[in-house]
Amino acid sequence: MGKLVLYGYDPSIPVRPVKMTLAALQVPYEFVEVNVFNKEQLSEEYLKKNPQHTIPMLEDDGACIWDSHAIMCYLVRKFGKDDSLYPEDPLKRAIVDQRLYFESGVVFADALRRTNLMAFCGLPVTKDRIEAIVEVYNLMEAFLKDHEYIAGNNLTIADFSLISPISSLVGYVEIDSTKFPRLSAWVKRMEKLAYYSANAIGAEKFLAALKNTNFTIEA
Repeated sequence: MGKLVLYGYDPSIPVRPVKMTLAALQVPYEFVEVNVFNKEQLSEEYLKKNPQHTIPMLEDDGACIWDSHAIMCYLVRKFGKDDSLYPEDPLKRAIVDQRLYFESGVVFADALRRTNLMAFCGLPVTKDRIEAIVEVYNLMEAFLKDHEYIAGNNLTIADFSLISPISSLVGYVEIDSTKFPRLSAWVKRMEKLAYYSANAIGAEKFLAALKNTNFTIEA
């Protein structure tokens, strides 16, 4: 096996699911911090590897892959002892893929990223942003109606992908266990994973940074 290097930044929402996947697969790797606030992702060396200048980026024996979802799928297919984290069955895989697209387009891009742009730029968080977060919680509650994990009865990379932004969104809207019992139980289930620290460390740093913004919610 060639050298595996993960480039990223612990508080980053997309980086944490990749770290969880690597931990679940028990794959050794080197972690290289890329501080996006210091614009280290724009260095000439980094741009040569990743012209899109995003994190996370995985370098496997000289080949570079970016986007957390692409990296997680790659890791499971290359290093997984079985297909439980990313099923080969067409229907099961389609459900996992749908949850990954949901995380990318709805949870991260809309609910979290747009809200972060307000909070970290010193702007009041508008009501529609809070409503978007609550809608994510409602959808997650619906996804968990008939099973313990987000894409079925087994843990998959979809769970890794979603626990990262969900554990960050709580900085804006706490999860009310009376309104969202399934979502609340799922979060606790994820927190019990032996390797949950791969997400928790970064989540704590993100929440601390968010708190330091002293953001307000529009009346």
